Amino acid sequence: MKTPRDTSSVQSVDRALYVLELLKENVDGLGITELAHRMGLAKSTVHRLLTSLKNQGYVRQDPQSECYLLGLKLIELGSVVSQSLEIRKIANPIMNQLVLETGETSHLVLLQEGEVVYIEKIESPYTIRMYSLIGKRAPVHCTGVGKAIIAHIPEEEVRKIVEQKGLPRFTANTITSFDELIANLQEIRERGYSLDEEEHEPGIYCVAAPILNHSGQPVAGLSVSGPTMRMDEEKIRLCMDRVVFYAREISKHLGFRG
Repeated sequence: MKTPRDTSSVQSVDRALYVLELLKENVDGLGITELAHRMGLAKSTVHRLLTSLKNQGYVRQDPQSECYLLGLKLIELGSVVSQSLEIRKIANPIMNQLVLETGETSHLVLLQEGEVVYIEKIESPYTIRMYSLIGKRAPVHCTGVGKAIIAHIPEEEVRKIVEQKGLPRFTANTITSFDELIANLQEIRERGYSLDEEEHEPGIYCVAAPILNHSGQPVAGLSVSGPTMRMDEEKIRLCMDRVVFYAREISKHLGFRG
């Protein structure tokens, strides 16, 4: 059963979304009075909604007309969605081939707000395989895909992520020291791939590589993961070779020429 607070929160979200819809339909912007009239709400209520949306960057106010317009945050969100759709479309057939050659589950992730978000998954044909979901978030310091991506961003950005998210321990193999993490990221840059040796989940081994855009910036991560019982030295070498190769193939489709 919804509590009064739950109902109030849902109502506020609905109203905020309605504000965005109205501003989308009125590119020159709308003032508080007009918005209140169209929404059938008190000006004070609309003002609170606009203040919250403005603080988060979803709307902006024209300093001359004082009308409200859609904010730049929406462009940022649209760019993320567009990038996600483009990379998934390019990566899907390549990931299918990767799974065919390695026999293990492949994941595609993006870096978002200091975490990796799984946006595509191709399952292993084996009955025993790792559990994961598209849309799932995971830390960067102990996942192969996370480390593959942050190995190619400036150290100060890595430090900010660690300051915000910390280095929580998930298994006995999890890296929990910033200096150790930085040293590991250096190794990853030099060899071109990262490893998750049961650092996030016991019994799961992962090999990953970054996907780079036309300017050499990491925009995603590609991985192959499987249970340690199947990931012997021969399988790991195969996964290393194939993951790096196919990550470069996807990168080439995004304009990378390195």
